[in-house]
Amino acid sequence: SPQQSNVTSYGATAVAIIALEAFAGMWINAFIICVLCIAWVKKKSLNSNEKILLLLGCSRICSLCVSWAYLFLSIIYPNYLYVHPILQLAVFFQTFFNHCNLWVSACLCVFYCIKIANFRNSCFMYLKVKIDRIVPWLLLGSGILALAIGIIAYDIADKPHCSNRNSTAQGNFWKANIKMDKHFFPSFFLAGFGYAASFTAVIFSAVFLLFSLWRHKRKMQTNSMKDLSVDAHIRAMKSILSFLVMYSINFVCLVLNMVYVTKRRSHMTFLILVLQYTFPGIHSIILIFSNPKLEKTLLKILPLERSVKCKVC
Repeated sequence: SPQQSNVTSYGATAVAIIALEAFAGMWINAFIICVLCIAWVKKKSLNSNEKILLLLGCSRICSLCVSWAYLFLSIIYPNYLYVHPILQLAVFFQTFFNHCNLWVSACLCVFYCIKIANFRNSCFMYLKVKIDRIVPWLLLGSGILALAIGIIAYDIADKPHCSNRNSTAQGNFWKANIKMDKHFFPSFFLAGFGYAASFTAVIFSAVFLLFSLWRHKRKMQTNSMKDLSVDAHIRAMKSILSFLVMYSINFVCLVLNMVYVTKRRSHMTFLILVLQYTFPGIHSIILIFSNPKLEKTLLKILPLERSVKCKVC
């Protein structure tokens, strides 16, 4: 029927566009992982910043892969997804990797704040000295928290009202999906909790770094020499501000998702998905250019550096 053909064409277009974004994000994060792993093999050690970036890249690749597979099955092959326990496992892994991504990103912001900001508070100085030992525990705590939220999401998806799906035809899929999503508001609130908590950590990190930068620049006003500490502050602020933008848009997308999922606004839902799949890759690019080692390696790979050298010559 025409309605079925419209749904099929829309689903294929959505999957194709989001697949391009997801694969681009995977390649960008795979580049970060490869560079850090090569450095790990050469030095036989990684500093705290590199550990966080390595885990962040892994969690983003897994998150993009699982989310895209879930989207692909839900639009193209819903009959294979909405069966027990495929749906429950898909919800668990998607929730787990998404929250790992959120909390590891928040850990990176907190690390930048403690490592770079300058305060004379005794508690802050203690954290500054012990931050390299605290980072593994922060990452472990992030993984445990994401695992707990994933288990709760699995339990929500395993409820009887989530497994009663008699409508499996492609034409009735959207109606069945809308009715099913009404029962997933607890999972939305779980996601909101993860966004809000990590977003709060990012905001506090940005505020402390900005205040530290303002104090440091006031002290250095009489000094005309270039200060490396100011450059470190500015680089960290750029990275954390990109986190703020990413978290803000993701939080807005979460709220819009809750609003439009029951109103069958397919175009708005598609726009929300495009935004959600775009920012992991964009923020990873920002992280690459804020890290001298990653930026230098990327410029060696890209033909940009060679063309610039030829023009200069």
